[in-house]
Amino acid sequence: MEIPTKAKTRESKNIFAIASPAEDRRIMSSRQCTQEGVRAGAKAAAVACIASAIPTLIAVRKVPWAKANINYTGQALIISAASIAAYFITADKTILECARKNSHYERSA
Repeated sequence: MEIPTKAKTRESKNIFAIASPAEDRRIMSSRQCTQEGVRAGAKAAAVACIASAIPTLIAVRKVPWAKANINYTGQALIISAASIAAYFITADKTILECARKNSHYERSA
């Protein structure tokens, strides 16, 4: 059996496809939605980082149980888990909201 060198795709068949203006608008709106989601996620991650770092660091210095059981790696995991969760949840919600807003098609007259 031979190993195929090229997968058959639209590019390998030399099909010339011209995108419609409506398709271009959809592509641009999807890129804009993604950028909005990344921006909102980064803001939420920064807030979550501060909101989780302050109590974690105070607890590790003041609470005897936390001082004995949570090392530097544990502190980093607590803070980064909150930041990562906030980023993905906020980005996902923002992208879905934007996509829902842009999903209505405009009828051309």
